[in-house]
Amino acid sequence: MTYSLSSAKNEPDIQSNVYTSLDIPELAHTIAHINEEHFDELLGFLKAFTSLTTDEMDNADIQLSDIYAEGVALRVQPNNSAHPRADDQNTAVQYHDFFIPFTAPITQLSELQTQYILLKQRADKKLGKKTIKLTEQKFIVQDSYQVSENMLRLVLTAPETNTSNPVPVNEAGYAYLFDLEHNVTDEHDRPSRSHCYYTLRKAWSTSDGMQAWVDVFLHGDTSGGNWASSLQAGDSVISKREFPEKVEHLHEGQALLVADETSMPTVARLLELWDNPLPPLILCVTQDEKDQAYFDDVKINTDNMSSDIESNTDNKFIVLPLVTGQVNSGKELATLIDNTVGDYLATHPLKIDKVWGALEADAAKSLRRLLKQRLTLERADAVVKVYWRQD
Repeated sequence: MTYSLSSAKNEPDIQSNVYTSLDIPELAHTIAHINEEHFDELLGFLKAFTSLTTDEMDNADIQLSDIYAEGVALRVQPNNSAHPRADDQNTAVQYHDFFIPFTAPITQLSELQTQYILLKQRADKKLGKKTIKLTEQKFIVQDSYQVSENMLRLVLTAPETNTSNPVPVNEAGYAYLFDLEHNVTDEHDRPSRSHCYYTLRKAWSTSDGMQAWVDVFLHGDTSGGNWASSLQAGDSVISKREFPEKVEHLHEGQALLVADETSMPTVARLLELWDNPLPPLILCVTQDEKDQAYFDDVKINTDNMSSDIESNTDNKFIVLPLVTGQVNSGKELATLIDNTVGDYLATHPLKIDKVWGALEADAAKSLRRLLKQRLTLERADAVVKVYWRQD
């Protein structure tokens, strides 16, 4: 059930007092994070649980306004009143608050993640979309080897057929949350992080079951890199959660894909499954020039391309290499990427319609804003994800 609370600026929302406020110091940061990094999920909540039309949402400012013990409050403010003209400053700004309840009340921050995931699962199911799975998957390590200077490929098999939760063979960016502590044999070697997301590079069916590649970027003394490097043939690895990537918007229009070392596996699989008449432009940023070779053996799917593009394009896609010589993070990286894209477009007659990228948190946040401005894109068409955080 969804409750709509209608109010105006400077007027108290008297109905909100029926919900229980949470005295959690980190709550404001959590709300800001969800608004910045999970906007598409908020849209999904509104589509699934309210009567708002797509046009109404497209022409409104939408944000998570509060989290109560019983659920979340989403504020929808029409764009024509979101930024009033100077001579309208005294005019009351109209908005609507929608309350969407959890399946069970929460009292602390640790419970919020579970209830938020359950809310997302409910919304995705109602919308007929793939969703996050809180399920365990077991793989056996068959081999590991370097595929570029700093990229280690784990070759895994899923020996037991799991019809209720199969390994996806036709999805790009599908991520598994691996349990790093599962492989700890000495308490002194316990990692600083107990879990880490890694992308399924590719999976396919064999006579012995499912086989899969998981590519891990090795960069210094990290929990995930040390875990991957220590694995031996015959070891089992366990994942606790699975998460599909948001790439549906790339099916039409000219796309720009932006990747660093952590998201190159997603882009590689996107190319192999490419379902768009136009080949994408790819910007690949790496610390080490030798890791640019990662895409050398990747072939783009041309089944859906027009014959003239297929016959006149040698490599079918263009990679703009950007080698930094340092850890790829921060606002400065976003500016560098934006300038590189701008320089390329200044000399090539290409109009970018869609963007997908994944980077470090601060870089992603800044780049999302810069590319929206440069390319004049709607928020839903400029998807720049957070794949890791600089600790």
